[in-house]
Amino acid sequence: MALEKQTLVGSLGVNESGTINVRTDTVISDDGVEASRSHHRKVLAPGDDVSGEDAKVQAVAGAVWTDEVVAAYAAAQAAAAPAAEEAPAEESE
Repeated sequence: MALEKQTLVGSLGVNESGTINVRTDTVISDDGVEASRSHHRKVLAPGDDVSGEDAKVQAVAGAVWTDEVVAAYAAAQAAAAPAAEEAPAEESE
């Protein structure tokens, strides 16, 4: 019985804002037969450090995250922050 664990990029997607959705699959195999698979999802924002990510993720970020995309994302986040702070708090009974 030889157990093997692999971590793979299962899915990549780019949103209009330039964020990258990454689904990582962890696959456990027993003698070459898949015994288990689990998923983990995360979102990377334009300008995030992707140096520790899979080469596929780095390639997509390098292609999509131009200086203009990073600046537009930062501006949108800055513009949204005051609006979130000004929203009235819900009252609890």
